[in-house]
Amino acid sequence: MRNSVFIPIFIITIITICCVCIVPINGQCLEDQRSLLLQLKNEFDSLLSTKLVQWNHHNKDCCLWEGITCSKAGHVTGLDLNDKSIFGGIDNSSSLFGLRFLQSLNLSDNYFYDAQIPPTFINLTSLTCLNLSNSGFRGQIPIELSQLTRLVTLDLSGVFPEFFYLKLENPNLNMFVQNLTQLTELYLDGVEISAQGHDWGQPISSWLPNLRVLSLSYCSLSGPIDSSLLKLQFLSVIRLDHNNLNAPVPEFLVNFKNLTSLYLRFCSLKGALPENIFHLQTLQILELYDNTELNGSLPEFPQNGNLQTLVISNTKVSGQLPNSIGNLGMLSKMDLSNSNFTGQIPKSMGKFTQLAYLDFSSNMFTGAVPSLQMSKYLTHIGLSYNNLSGQFSFTQFEDNQIGGEIPNWIWKVGNGSLRYLNLSLNFLENHQEPYVIPSLIYLDLHSNHLRGKLPLPPDTAEHVDYSSNYFSSSIPVDIGNNIFFTLFFSVANNNLIGTIPISICNTSFLNVLDMSNNSLSGPIPLCLIEWSDSTLQVLNLGKNRLSGNLSGTFQKSCGLKYLDLRANQLEGKVPESISNCTSLEVLNLGNNKINDTFP
Repeated sequence: MRNSVFIPIFIITIITICCVCIVPINGQCLEDQRSLLLQLKNEFDSLLSTKLVQWNHHNKDCCLWEGITCSKAGHVTGLDLNDKSIFGGIDNSSSLFGLRFLQSLNLSDNYFYDAQIPPTFINLTSLTCLNLSNSGFRGQIPIELSQLTRLVTLDLSGVFPEFFYLKLENPNLNMFVQNLTQLTELYLDGVEISAQGHDWGQPISSWLPNLRVLSLSYCSLSGPIDSSLLKLQFLSVIRLDHNNLNAPVPEFLVNFKNLTSLYLRFCSLKGALPENIFHLQTLQILELYDNTELNGSLPEFPQNGNLQTLVISNTKVSGQLPNSIGNLGMLSKMDLSNSNFTGQIPKSMGKFTQLAYLDFSSNMFTGAVPSLQMSKYLTHIGLSYNNLSGQFSFTQFEDNQIGGEIPNWIWKVGNGSLRYLNLSLNFLENHQEPYVIPSLIYLDLHSNHLRGKLPLPPDTAEHVDYSSNYFSSSIPVDIGNNIFFTLFFSVANNNLIGTIPISICNTSFLNVLDMSNNSLSGPIPLCLIEWSDSTLQVLNLGKNRLSGNLSGTFQKSCGLKYLDLRANQLEGKVPESISNCTSLEVLNLGNNKINDTFP
């Protein structure tokens, strides 16, 4: 089974959970509190921070400073310095630990690199919310944090969890959580715990009876998931991604009556997927992808399910999709790619109204694609590398057997939010008129039977591939204005006529320009030879009817690696300045009328 090629607007998302605590309404700032905050500002290297600019001697009431919350008595009870470009470290002498009335402290997403968490945090005995996530603290988590017995939320997770910035070794997890019995949210993602199933499950279930959120991804945990966690009947979110659980998905998970989110991605899960997990009415998010030994099938879905996200891609889950999948009326993301599903895609999916992301690529689905016109929020559809056939019914459909015309309503999918469309390697013949292409980032129509006029791409596109079709028009005169931001543009292997428009010189970011194997005539625009920066790496104008001298000067900044001008009617000599293209790997000037020697 082939893997689909997906060029995403990749976004690496780091979710910072900020402490949410109830604190009294601000009063008038006390002088000692103001003095401590000014000292704290001086301790931080915060030249890039805009939030701390307000912290100065001219603003007398520190309770009005951004990031500060005070009690009616004027004591600082909340300090939120999330993502404020603060550098340096915090040591035991920091004035921070003089703010004894603090209830909520958020220092997440700053740059305390290589600093250890000071044991002096033990002085902040009123803390109920502590967030030190994604700030680069390293080393052993001090036992003193476990003495903050009023904590309700604790977040020590890391921005790159696989690097193990923090660890729980001495104290271990059991010692650390014994006194934190009020915790409702625990985030230790990326903290090296290195414990077997029973050794991490038992302490959490024994000491944290009120826990609602348990997030332990990238913690070097082993399985199986211990059944003692069933004691945590308030548990709503379980995140155990990227741990080597090496066990089946436990059947007892269905007994968590408040479970809304279950993340077990890349956990070496094996065995059959328990069908009853889909009958849990509270469940909204289920992500089990990248568990290559997980098998089983999808069951019949109950009416009025609350599932919003279902991701079980890159597994061995197989079988046909039940028609009752249409009961998942709240579904916004569904990814079953790189699995073993067969049969037809149920028409009941046409009832989805909230769907924004759908990927069924690299399976063995057959038959026609149902209409998804009711899914007004769709931004991505992947159905490539299946055995789909029939007339085009609905954004990634490459390498199927879809024929006919591209309907004009496809451009309206997602109410203008569609960004990625791949219809390559099909038998599409034309566009239904009239049509307006939306603000796509990626547009791939290559290897179809498309005819007639070359479509003007959207001016937002970074990748445009119209190659290997039967387009027979000239290239639009103003094409350069529409590919200003484009990195890849190919119209190769068509029947295009006319000249290369001079507007091509308006582009600034092209890496690849391929117009080969057409019937283009006239001179090569001078700007393609005299490209002023190193962005253009591939220029292929071969097998056309281009004529005139190969004039112009290749710039010293020339970044060309591939230059193909073969099989045209070019004359004259090769500019000596081509020696400026020091990265050139392929040069083909054959079958022209050039009269020169080289080098």
